Amino acid sequence: MDGKIKYEFSAKMWKDASSGGWFFVSLPQVMSKEIRKNFGWQEEGWGRMKTLAQIREFKWDTAIWFDSKTGVYLLPIKAEIRKKSKLEINEKIEINIWI
Repeated sequence: MDGKIKYEFSAKMWKDASSGGWFFVSLPQVMSKEIRKNFGWQEEGWGRMKTLAQIREFKWDTAIWFDSKTGVYLLPIKAEIRKKSKLEINEKIEINIWI
């Protein structure tokens, strides 16, 4: 990932309570502060920042979204990745992102 900064963390996947219910992991608060401080200028509308993510052997282009209510970035976990990785809600997973 030439020219990109790698962040590694573990988090539990959770489902949004709204209808349609997206699945997310929340980035750690300290990590979110660092990313926003150093890369906030890359944010697009609604606090969206392009990133590359990896769970297990699966990598995909995606974005993290800054949640002003919690003060952390959220990484959406799309259905294809959840199915391939056999992820469960509240399962603690190892995640890599590159910004």
